[in-house]
Formats: sequence, structure tokens, C-alpha cells
Amino acid sequence: MSFPVALQLYSVRDVAEENTASVLNQLKEFGYDGVEFAGFCGKTPAELAKLVAASGLEPVSAHVSINDMRADINKVINDYKTLGCKHVAVPWLGDEERPGASGFEAVLKDLNRFGEILLDAGITLSYHNHDFEFVRIGDEFGFDRIYSSVPESLLKVEMDTCWVSVAGESPVAYLEKYSGRCPLLHLKDYAGKKSNNMYKLIGVNENEKAEESDAFELRPLGYGVQDWNAIIKAAEKAGTEWLIVEQDEPSMNKSRMECAQLSREFLKSIGY
Repeated sequence: MSFPVALQLYSVRDVAEENTASVLNQLKEFGYDGVEFAGFCGKTPAELAKLVAASGLEPVSAHVSINDMRADINKVINDYKTLGCKHVAVPWLGDEERPGASGFEAVLKDLNRFGEILLDAGITLSYHNHDFEFVRIGDEFGFDRIYSSVPESLLKVEMDTCWVSVAGESPVAYLEKYSGRCPLLHLKDYAGKKSNNMYKLIGVNENEKAEESDAFELRPLGYGVQDWNAIIKAAEKAGTEWLIVEQDEPSMNKSRMECAQLSREFLKSIGY
């Protein structure tokens, strides 16, 4: 099976805001088929939609905070329908809204509510995980509680393979578990071990202490510890529709665009 491959534009956010058209055209040249949004690159949705169309890339999905949905779900619908997205995903939860915290039940109610509203508008809602969902709530992880609390028809799984692995679980096993429910799969490689400064690498300074020994580092695909052949074979069986590359921060003395290119070249080298 041959998958279409998208890039989460957060991976190249600085350069994408400086010269959106050039970045989109380069991503197409690298061999990407689509993009996932995290904001509008300083443009209006209509302006960005024109640039994406001109590049030949497909507007696959977008990361949209649950607070943006709470503030104005109709604006979310209008903006991302203008861009042409068929999917939106909640990408992050603050401390008080995570599994086990006081606001978690309100999040579950909102995922049900927004999932239904978006579905009626022709947009599929997903949830994108980190590792903090892997805390026990009763006899299941918070990750699983999210999907047992919201019907499959209203909420899909946008699994981030890096964070599942960092949490000590198997991305392959979780793809098998959520077969048929994971249309979008985030591919993210890493080296090192779970540490205090991990979220600093995705732009969140939750803990300023950096650990020098076996430090955690995000990497281009194929330059870290993930078993991509096994993961992508599991994605094939699970009915995944899009592979989405994400690298929140560059590494290996490479630029953001160089990392994006290395990841795409790696996927080509293993037949994707």
C-alpha cells in the first residue's frame, strides 16, 4: 500500500510564516502530498487556501485548540472549510484539563459536543495525544478513557507515535487496538529517554531543567529509535489514510526544512 504523506506545518513554522508560498512549493518538491495546519502562517484562511492550492498540496487537517472551539465553533468551521480541511484535531490540553485533573470530564463533554457539531458541518474531529494521557484512571489509561467516552462516529484517533512510545506503550499495539479509527497518523522520531525537558522541544516550558545524560531529542524519521516498518505496516492494517510527519524542533545541526526533507527521503527509501 502506498500512503499519501503530509507535513504538520508547525514543523517549519518560522520559515512558513516568512515565505509561505516558497515553503509550500519546496514541500511539494520534497515529495509531500499534503499539509496539516497549526494556525494560518500569518495569512487569512482564504489567502492561505490559494497558496496551498497553487502548490499542489492537499489541505488535509488542522490542529485547533479546544479553547478556540469553545470560543467560537462556527468560526472554526468557517475557517477550516475555507481552507478545505476535512479533519481538525485537538492537539494539546493544559494541566488542569488532562486525564486525572479536575477539568478532564468537561473536556470529554466538549469532545462529544464539538464532534457532533463538526460532523454535521462535514468535518471529522480527532484528538492528538502526548504522553500525559497515559496515566491510569481506574482500570484504563486516560488515552483510552477519551475514546471510550466519545463515540467513534464523533471522535477519531490522531495517534502521535512518538508520544505513545515515550509513554512506554507500543504504537503498533495501539494501532491494532484502534484499527478503523485512526485515519491520520503522526510520524515522529526521537532519540534519548523521557526527561524533564521534553516539552521544551515542542515549545512548552513546563520544566526548565534540562537533563544532559541521554537527553531526549526529536529527530527526522529514520534517525531515531522508532521501528517505522512495523509501525507503517500496522497503519496499513488499521486503515490509516494519511501519514503526517511532525518534528517540533530541528536537530542534528539541520534546519527545519532540512529535517522535513530528510524525513520525506527516509519514507521514500522504505517504499512510502
